[in-house]
Amino acid sequence: MGDALVRATRDGVVHTITLCSPANRNALSRALLAQLTAALADIDADDDARVAVLRAEGPAFCGGADLKEAATADAAAQAETSTRMLALLRATVALSVPVLAVVHAPVRAGGVGLVAACDLAIASSDATFALGEVRLGLAPAVISTVVVPRMSGRDAARLLLGGGEFDGAHAARVGLVSDAVAPDDLDDAVDVMVGRLAASPRQGLVATKQLLNGPLVERIDRDGPAMGALSARLFQSEVAQAHFRRFLDR
Repeated sequence: MGDALVRATRDGVVHTITLCSPANRNALSRALLAQLTAALADIDADDDARVAVLRAEGPAFCGGADLKEAATADAAAQAETSTRMLALLRATVALSVPVLAVVHAPVRAGGVGLVAACDLAIASSDATFALGEVRLGLAPAVISTVVVPRMSGRDAARLLLGGGEFDGAHAARVGLVSDAVAPDDLDDAVDVMVGRLAASPRQGLVATKQLLNGPLVERIDRDGPAMGALSARLFQSEVAQAHFRRFLDR
């Protein structure tokens, strides 16, 4: 289908979800958020699933929010986007089986949040990351529920307040990804990790993920609604809208 922004495939006990909207750097539009959440629900319904792998097509893993959509969204539409993003993060964290992100290329803002929500993430060492919301007059509000717990307070302050770019090796050092490997070694590293996960009984995977992620689910449920409201308000602000207009005029 022409409007398919997410592709889901299955190979035995391994499910793969691929973001396939490279024309806009796999931006987190409302449609993509809904399709990705639905794909996760399908995996949760498979009692034989043991691993979910999250990949992306094109020159970027994920460019973050869809700024074209944000520039034209009214308050209700922006609130819906925040709600869908929160639901996606929760679905990823609470999915019955482990989710492994494969970051082959640049990832920005909300895309970093998506990676942080995954249980495991392997990045190419030359993939670049940035949490640049502050530079648009925004805050990484919704994604803070999963990004901040992955790092120390000092690392979080440097990356969220500074807004600068960092590479996959740095992301591994601060805990945003599990491992960073040379670009040519990425596929092999993913195959090894997927093989380890798929070889374990589903019962053990499910139980272990629940004990690891219980506090994170609680944090999302506790702080998520307020963070969603903050995000929607900041996206509607004149400061942010001015940045969006400049983006559209480029």
